[in-house]
Amino acid sequence: MRTKLSQFNFELPEELVAKYPSDQRDESRLMVLHKDTGKIEHKIFKDLIDYFEEDDVMIFNNTKVFPARLYGTKEKTGARIEVFLLRELNKEAKLWDVLVDPARKIRVGNKLYFSDEAGNNILIAEVVDNTTSRGRTIRFLYEGTDVEFHGELEKLGTMPLPKYLDRAPEPLDIERYQTIYAKNIGAVAAPTAGLHFSRTLMKQLEIKGIDFAELTLHIGLGTFRSIDVEDLSKHKMDAEYFKIDQATCDQVNAALKANRKICSVGTTSMRSIESAVSATDNLKPVEGWTNKFVFPPYEFRIANCMVTNFHLPKSSLVIMTSAFGGAELIKEAYAEAIKEKYRFFTYGDAMLII
Repeated sequence: MRTKLSQFNFELPEELVAKYPSDQRDESRLMVLHKDTGKIEHKIFKDLIDYFEEDDVMIFNNTKVFPARLYGTKEKTGARIEVFLLRELNKEAKLWDVLVDPARKIRVGNKLYFSDEAGNNILIAEVVDNTTSRGRTIRFLYEGTDVEFHGELEKLGTMPLPKYLDRAPEPLDIERYQTIYAKNIGAVAAPTAGLHFSRTLMKQLEIKGIDFAELTLHIGLGTFRSIDVEDLSKHKMDAEYFKIDQATCDQVNAALKANRKICSVGTTSMRSIESAVSATDNLKPVEGWTNKFVFPPYEFRIANCMVTNFHLPKSSLVIMTSAFGGAELIKEAYAEAIKEKYRFFTYGDAMLII
């Protein structure tokens, strides 16, 4: 029987989409869902520590969001153009894959000027190719070092908050739309399950003896792209770069052998590890690209518990969560979350499926 997109639709009151994060990272709400019994508990995120013991492993995605949304002006007309940096295609040539808005005004050969607040042109880019209706390849005309170039991008760009939040980035987003353990720059969206972890909670988990394993998956906009096919077997995910090193594999495989809890922090960590399963159902080191789309029914081989946010209807994220927790059980949990007014999406509350 085919799994259908419509099975993952539900009515989400608009006011439950969180526009801002909780005052403290670890004081968002936490729903704990027990897969074996269906029991639901209502907790605070820092209570997470109570569900783990010494030598259990948590897997974190250490990708770092860069300020990917730039605003430039088109040569001659001065029209204001939004340029969303998706990924760097060639470091030496400074070629980037981008989205432009409004796209109808931007053609191959056009130049775009990016200025500071004083109106000084800091960067110039030339459009060299059309990739999709809104997609373009652009080349930055910059002669400084790579470090200097990325410094200019940092100054000119704004944090790429999802459009669903329906607000401009504010100073607080520079810190809060980033996990505290982010280190490898390359994401255009934050791994949102990790946003709940505070330095205090991480230290407490460490003292308790929980092991931290890290991997990198640079989240692209494809994670949030709407699914437009009813038969989920026909949906194609955008490829995203990921890397899992030997040290992480050693940690996770030792925990597998010892039957410890292995907790994937977020759907991106889960996609990564499920894209790196060996023939013996262990985790293997990988560096490359994954377009893995997880939907029910699916047998997970590495993690036996997961921390995740509450996701939007018909999203690839709620579909993966349903594959892990069980479609009917997740449906019940989401109905309970809506009834109890949990906050959804990027800055929303969290769920531990255990």
